[in-house]
Amino acid sequence: MIDAIIGPSPAVLIGLTVVLFGGCAFLMGQAVARGWRPASRVVVYGALLALADRFLTYALFEGELLSPIGLISHTIILIAIGLTAYRLTLAYKMVTQYPWLYEPAGLFGWRPRTRGGA
Repeated sequence: MIDAIIGPSPAVLIGLTVVLFGGCAFLMGQAVARGWRPASRVVVYGALLALADRFLTYALFEGELLSPIGLISHTIILIAIGLTAYRLTLAYKMVTQYPWLYEPAGLFGWRPRTRGGA
């Protein structure tokens, strides 16, 4: 069971899925947020990245191509990275693009700016 999730080796999971495709998922999440697109696009694009990840695992490291558990686990990892980047970028954009309306509320959020002296 754990071999289906990890793939051929833990190094392949960390190197290919987390570092290489995780970096792509992070950039994809930022791009979707910068274009003011909905977060559902991150899910769709993350699933497509996971398919490419599974193919390269199969082609380069003799991993299992049609492993549903492996595909689901890698999809979850990539979507989580993409959604994290999406929310970080969206919060940054809201605070910097509309500084008179919003102020930071932690790393992932914003809140309406409080009016001084009212």
